[in-house]
Amino acid sequence: MPKLIDRHRLLDGLGHGGWITFTGNAADIAPGSRVLLPLNELLEYGETWRRHVGATGALGARLTGADDPASVLPLFDDLALIAVEFPSFADGRGYSIATLLRTRHHYRGELRAVGDVLRDQLFLMARAGFDTFALRDDQHVDRALAAFRDFSVTYQHAADRALALAA
Repeated sequence: MPKLIDRHRLLDGLGHGGWITFTGNAADIAPGSRVLLPLNELLEYGETWRRHVGATGALGARLTGADDPASVLPLFDDLALIAVEFPSFADGRGYSIATLLRTRHHYRGELRAVGDVLRDQLFLMARAGFDTFALRDDQHVDRALAAFRDFSVTYQHAADRALALAA
């Protein structure tokens, strides 16, 4: 099972942070749940899902590298989480999506990196605007947390700086 971390600690050893990932069977998801939906499901059935989770639940969107981050703009007020899929360590589209969500679209909710998330990527993922990370199963939590201390100074402007300025 993946492990969910932020820059400072292990958040959840099961890797989901209390979120249920929708896999195609809505009957398995209880009302009031925190549900992570693929973007196409959210866009097509968003209102139905809002009624299903109600005031005690929450909705999240799961984006792939092929998804346009601007498509979630009308949903920002409804989303407690946006998870961006990294299908392989060599696929960098998730960095671009995170940067666009944080800088151009000013998304301030939780932004989570999921999929093939490795220790060596964490520092740059945080710079792109991610604040939580679902580590791949074979990644060690303590080593992963050390990645955020790999560099003490940064020179380039990045989405993490935009977040700090907005706070």
